[in-house]
Amino acid sequence: MNQSDELLMIETEKGNLEVVKKLLDEGANVDHQDNRGRTPLMAATQQNNIPLAKMLIDAGADVNKRDNMILTPYICAAANGFYEILEMGSPHADVALANCFGGTALLPSSEKGFLKAVDVAIKAGVPVNHINDLGWTALQEAVILGDGGSLYRLILRKLMNAGADPTTLDHDGKTAIDWAREYKQDDVLAILEGTYDANEPEEKAIDDVLMLMSKDAFNKAYDKAQVYLEEFGSLTFYFLKGYLLTLQGKYDEGTAVYEEALKIESGDPEFYFYIANALREQKKVDEALATYEKAIKEDQYYFFFRYHMSNYLRELGYHKEAIKQMNRLLSNDPGRFDYLFHKANSLKVLGKEEEAEKLLKEAK
Repeated sequence: MNQSDELLMIETEKGNLEVVKKLLDEGANVDHQDNRGRTPLMAATQQNNIPLAKMLIDAGADVNKRDNMILTPYICAAANGFYEILEMGSPHADVALANCFGGTALLPSSEKGFLKAVDVAIKAGVPVNHINDLGWTALQEAVILGDGGSLYRLILRKLMNAGADPTTLDHDGKTAIDWAREYKQDDVLAILEGTYDANEPEEKAIDDVLMLMSKDAFNKAYDKAQVYLEEFGSLTFYFLKGYLLTLQGKYDEGTAVYEEALKIESGDPEFYFYIANALREQKKVDEALATYEKAIKEDQYYFFFRYHMSNYLRELGYHKEAIKQMNRLLSNDPGRFDYLFHKANSLKVLGKEEEAEKLLKEAK
């Protein structure tokens, strides 16, 4: 290690593109790791700094390099929905690598509702039926940790079209179909059991928009979503219209669409989740957390919002607050091993190794 290597990490975190390029040209180690095991590419990825990530990848940065938390820049991009960096890293990725929960890039992106990242991961060849340490596939995560709303149904459609197996058994002996039935997600069941009519006009319209999204023709996809919204008036097209705006960085316009959907008679609290995601992308932390809190108070399925709020708190490094949310979830469902796993992960970060190991034994 030399001074230029340390400086490379410092300047990467500052986002100084020209200085980073100069240091690389002078021979700084592109894969230098700090005391947390992070490389410059990991730092750039965590900030979703696309030009800097591209420069580092072009300079040979290892997208598969693990940090001290067993996380790679590639999986980090997927877990945060940073699909552009994910796409840049895909040609160099070991798509079978997993994170500390045994999940490949497809599992956290499916769990957290990052539709575009799911699309990129599938195209990159990430195994669609990989099972993580919790015993779940991406399909099961999208059912168990989703809300059955428009976003998660679209993710499930993509996974099923890519060959996901809805009959895979988890550690409880349950399939994704069993979980959907238990959660009374009838529309999800239709997708998993293949009983919905893919040739119905609305279903074909949804696929029409999704196809354009996969080609990054966002303007054309938006125009079609608007036309189909006027034709069908369904919540799915409200979601797609708002989501396509946020993909283009038009966050205020996208949020306005989501808020409009909340006000209509058939509106659903799922749109609070989409608003929170838009705020997260803008790094409006307090507003995003307040949106989660509002949804928790208003929605009978508050556990969905509390879980994803805890995910966000962990991403922010607010592990004490994340543990508080997990404790509330565990008070109602003490046997949920995924909650125990996440709580243990935060405890480890806080240096409470013994307490974390005890929880992990309970989870197993």
